[in-house]
Amino acid sequence: MKKWLREFLPYFILLAVVLLIRVFILINATIPTESMENTIMADTRVMGLKCAYWFSEPERGDIIVFRAPDEPDSLYVKRVIGLPGDTVEVLEGVTYVNGEPLVEDYLPEPMSGSYGPYHVPEGHYFVMGDNRNHSLDARFWNNTYVSEEAISGKVYFSYWPKLKWIN
Repeated sequence: MKKWLREFLPYFILLAVVLLIRVFILINATIPTESMENTIMADTRVMGLKCAYWFSEPERGDIIVFRAPDEPDSLYVKRVIGLPGDTVEVLEGVTYVNGEPLVEDYLPEPMSGSYGPYHVPEGHYFVMGDNRNHSLDARFWNNTYVSEEAISGKVYFSYWPKLKWIN
């Protein structure tokens, strides 16, 4: 029995370490639609860190993984636009946060339409996809805001079909 234990103990330890990393550190998600293009293309798999917000709060511009407000069993990936206490409004395709136009050089095309204003409650965030004209995001949800508790992590890179850092 001791020989068997000695032989397989390193594998059990490795399995335990991998499970701990998967459960507490890493988050894995798939982007099923074109809502985040050109930053993240459809059918891309991304990896993020669950621990990214252990000691800090999400910042405007972060790409996060979260449980969807209208579908809590689904993970979504979107960009943080509005922080707690912010007012977000889209006027003729331009996003304004607290009355100031937001510089969004990551958008693949100009956004159309006007939306809001949205007053982001404390403990919540307002998120939108980068491909605004093809994104079902906070502008259209019944439960507009993502709660702090629903955020699973911050996206850092894609690993399929191509390895790429995401910012």
